[in-house]
Amino acid sequence: MTNGVLAKLAALKTTPTPKLKEQWRELFGTEPPPYNRRFLENRLTYRIQELAYGGLKPETIERLEAIAEDLDGGDPARRRQPAKDRPIAGTRLIREWQGVEHCVTVLDDGYEYQGRPYKSLSAIARAITGTRWNGLIFFGLKNQRAAR
Repeated sequence: MTNGVLAKLAALKTTPTPKLKEQWRELFGTEPPPYNRRFLENRLTYRIQELAYGGLKPETIERLEAIAEDLDGGDPARRRQPAKDRPIAGTRLIREWQGVEHCVTVLDDGYEYQGRPYKSLSAIARAITGTRWNGLIFFGLKNQRAAR
């Protein structure tokens, strides 16, 4: 059984993308997502092994769900935002704009700027500049070129 699984995994590297998508449909029973080839390969690799050797133990799934709940408080919107884009609560973001230093404190459920709560960094950037900004870019948490 191990040799068959290893052969399937090795074959993914040379399989044309349309065939990977076909395999996705067979193994997941859904249409493949519109992500890059590398994503498809990684997810197919996991799925092939999962089907051959079994998935995560129920205790592991429960533990992961508990950790996720602790991290995001059960808020689905926070789950969709990548963790790398969310600074840790208590972090102070400092940005100088037109000679004035602006300080934002990251909270568990948003941000605080000038004593007022805000839901997003973009709203704070707009309050500071008067124009629309991506808050992550404005505060230097994301590279402007990577956002394009």
